[in-house]
Amino acid sequence: MPETSTLPQPAVVVPPARRSPHPVYWLIAAALVVIAVGQLIRPAGPPWDRVALGQTGGGVGARGVFAFSGQLSKGTYGVYLVDADTMTIWVYEYLSQKGCLRLAASRTWRYDRYLENYNICDLPPDVVEQMVEQQRALRLQSSESQMP
Repeated sequence: MPETSTLPQPAVVVPPARRSPHPVYWLIAAALVVIAVGQLIRPAGPPWDRVALGQTGGGVGARGVFAFSGQLSKGTYGVYLVDADTMTIWVYEYLSQKGCLRLAASRTWRYDRYLENYNICDLPPDVVEQMVEQQRALRLQSSESQMP
């Protein structure tokens, strides 16, 4: 009697029926084509039309008032305001017990930027202005003395 083989037979893999892509993919492709064509045939206008919204267009440097939050000390938070036009900084401390802001510090750096090699805490802006004027006068005197 012949023996029957119990070896497993290879499975027949039937490829799935080919389906067309979902309609949303066609919609995305069409939108991309419209955007690309719009970018290519955009009418040439004045150069300021191409400036992004929010750019000032032509100005150099930051202008206006900027606000930053930050930690002033352990458990104390506040808001830093910087006015780039008037060269002033203000620091407001948040008092959580009262639920309000308190002006902690204010200072102009108009003359600070002219100082060279100086570091001290208790230095009011008017003293800095005098120091800068003295520094400029000394520099002017030294350059005049070196001239023939």
